Parts: sequence; C-alpha cells; structure tokens
Amino acid sequence: MNEIISEIRKQLKQNSDPDVKESGKRFFKEAITLYGVKSSTVGKIAKEGFRKLRGTAKADIFKLCDELWRSDYMEESFVACSWAYELRKDYTPDDFAIFTEWVAKHVTNWASCDTLCNHTVGTFIEMYPEFIKELKLWAGSKNRWMRRASAVTLIIPARKGKFLKEIFELADILRTDGDDMVQKGYGWMLKAASEAHQKEVFDYIMKCKAGMPRTALRYAIEKMPPDMKAKAMAK
Repeated sequence: MNEIISEIRKQLKQNSDPDVKESGKRFFKEAITLYGVKSSTVGKIAKEGFRKLRGTAKADIFKLCDELWRSDYMEESFVACSWAYELRKDYTPDDFAIFTEWVAKHVTNWASCDTLCNHTVGTFIEMYPEFIKELKLWAGSKNRWMRRASAVTLIIPARKGKFLKEIFELADILRTDGDDMVQKGYGWMLKAASEAHQKEVFDYIMKCKAGMPRTALRYAIEKMPPDMKAKAMAK
C-alpha cells in the first residue's frame, strides 16, 4: 500500500510549478505547505491513484488518507478528500468519528476544510442527518476550522433546500464569532440556503443582523436582489 502513496508523491513533485506555488500562497493568511500543482492536475492524480485501489477495503483506504493528511501538504489533503468522497456509497455511521478526527487534527486552512466538508462530510450528513447534532458541537469548538467546518458541511444540502431549521440553529451558535474564516463560512451557508429559501433567510438576517458581523452579512446576502441587499445593509 505504501507504494501507492509514494507514487502519488512522486507525481505531485513531477507536476510542481514554482509559479503555481507562489501564487497559491497569496490566498492564505496562515502558512501553508504546497507542492505547487494545479487543482485540475491534483484531481487527475487522485482519480488515477484511486483506480489502483479498486477492491481495497474502505478501512485500508482511510488509513492511506490518514497518511496523506499527516504530511501537511495541501495537495495531499486534496487527494485524501477525493479518495474519501469516492467511498461515499459505502459510508457508515462509524465514519463520522474519522471525519471529525481529520478536521480536528489536520485541517489548517480554508481550502482543505471546504474540500473535505463540502463533499465528503456534507454527503455523509445527507445520508445520516441525525449527525447534525454533532455539527452543533463542532460549532462550539475552540478550533476555528471545526467551527467553519460545521457551517460549510451544509453548503450543498442547503442549495437543495435541506436542513433550513438546523442551518438557522448553527448560524445562531456562530453568529457573533469573531473569526473571519468562521464568519465567511456561516455567511456562505446562509447564502447557499437563500437559493431555495430566499424569504426565510432574508427574514432571519433582518431579525439577527444587529449582532451579525458585516463580513458574514455580506456573504449571506450576496445572491439576493438589490432591494433586499439595501435593506439588510441599512443601519
């Protein structure tokens, strides 16, 4: 199994580009570790690698994902996220503990957070909605990335019109959070929910905007018509 990881790392190194590496760092306030590989190329490397894992037990693939996460290279985290998502048809309730550990121990930037949570964890929650209560625990974490993860996990379900009550409950927990990454995360969640429930989200924002940071507010109303935006931004 280790030869697959070695091959992934070899391909990432072969496809690294100093210009991509430098430009990529500009998107992050925190220090990140990059090979400097374009996202589209990382995706192809991940899919090719997963094809070689056909027939491998889910537990063994998750162990490989653990090793990729531990490297701290962003591109390796993307491969881990891709492989975990490929296993979505085989998710079981026990997998949530693994996803929680990845967020708590290994997620250190918004890109890895969103890549894991939008797809892998979001799909899991759609399959097992009883775990939304665990997202509320994430929202109360001291770890900024767990707090952001609690919101961005529901982005894709929100676009489908799902979990509106729970989205508002999460937004209530996160509403006055002082971290801009968390503010952008739950603002994005509300924006996604507004695609299917514009009036309800607008009414929520109007009720809560006095205690909502402007960053979160701007994200939340981004897809609303100009008259709604004006009302929401008025003091």
